[in-house]
Amino acid sequence: MIHKFQQNGDFIVLDVNSGAIHIVDKITYDILDDYAPGGDNSGDAGALAELDELVAEGLLFADTPGHEGAVANYTVKSLCLLVSQECNLRCAYCFAHEGAYHQAGRGLMDAATAQAAIDFLISNSGDRHNLEVDFFGGEPLLNFDVVKQTVDYARKIEGAAGKNIRFTITTNGLLLDEEITNYINENMQNVVLSLDGRREINDAHRGAGTYDRLAAGFADFANRREQDNYYIRGTFTARNPDFAADVLHLADLGFRQISIEPVIAQKGDLRLDYSHIPQILENYDILAREILAREKNGNGFNFFHFMMNLENSPCFEKRISGCGAGYEYMAVMTDGRLYPCHQFAGIADFAIGDVFGGISDADIPKKLAGCNVVNNPICAPCWAKYHCSGGCIANAYAENGDINRPDEIGCILMKKRLECAIWLAAARAQQGD
Repeated sequence: MIHKFQQNGDFIVLDVNSGAIHIVDKITYDILDDYAPGGDNSGDAGALAELDELVAEGLLFADTPGHEGAVANYTVKSLCLLVSQECNLRCAYCFAHEGAYHQAGRGLMDAATAQAAIDFLISNSGDRHNLEVDFFGGEPLLNFDVVKQTVDYARKIEGAAGKNIRFTITTNGLLLDEEITNYINENMQNVVLSLDGRREINDAHRGAGTYDRLAAGFADFANRREQDNYYIRGTFTARNPDFAADVLHLADLGFRQISIEPVIAQKGDLRLDYSHIPQILENYDILAREILAREKNGNGFNFFHFMMNLENSPCFEKRISGCGAGYEYMAVMTDGRLYPCHQFAGIADFAIGDVFGGISDADIPKKLAGCNVVNNPICAPCWAKYHCSGGCIANAYAENGDINRPDEIGCILMKKRLECAIWLAAARAQQGD
């Protein structure tokens, strides 16, 4: 299986099974339409010889890797603590229903529940040493005292348990002050800051005046972290399919770690549909070209969806199964109930158990562990499968009500992002030659 495409004047071939990427000339690119490994091929002798050599080296038309067909390790390595089901912003596009997560009531997680979550993580992490906890909401800074108590508790017990717990936090930033900023920078491995780009777009999505209130402070926050171990994270919707302008605006403000992601299964005016796809794809192309141009000028930045590790990618079993929601990663509601991830939180059919009593429905983790690109007939023939791992199953459920039926628009966007990432990796390699 191969995938060939043109990007910014380059002819690129991805060998799906080996992961090898080749930049070829047009003659070779065209020959590949009819080339059969070991067959009686016709065409340019030099090009055919090079293709035969790549096949012999296992870098073109490689065999499908061997695999178990499902992830074998079911130990939990990461928790998302929804320490607050309250929010002081309540953005129009929020997948979490402004923090309510499909629930009638709201509230804050108490310290006892948060500490029970840490106990649950340690007890169910097997022989894993490095564990992760993300403070999420709603807005987690509305429950900052419990955040601090949870970190303190984990630090007291992790050593004796042979664990190292890394903390992250996602915040809209409205409550950030000097004390909280200093604490986060001392205790959080990573931070996600929410801002949607240009003032007019951000304020339309997140509330009038929020851009002026947050942009400069976020820029200072990023500089304090030496432009590392954080993301400025936004959402694009039907309001701004020209989102490249928002990414570049954030880069011009000085941010070097940027993520702008498509809205999740919305109804109404903010929903992305097929009519937006051509403009969205064009904007990914704009971003790829601009990133490379800025890197040449020493002013580059990382765009999350174009970050692709070609040399140290995850093991094959991990690449076919994705994020591990429901068996390696779980979300904890304010009352301690467990769900496969923050996007499934509050959906009754995906309740796994709670941090006090543990897993009560083992069928859900088992089902999710078996949800991978090998077992899914929609994903199995797709060239992108080993890079997207089948996409987000929560998005699939939100869009189609079925974790095994990927969101089609999401697939189209994912493939374009991968092509841009592959082109960037190849173009950088060429510059280094």
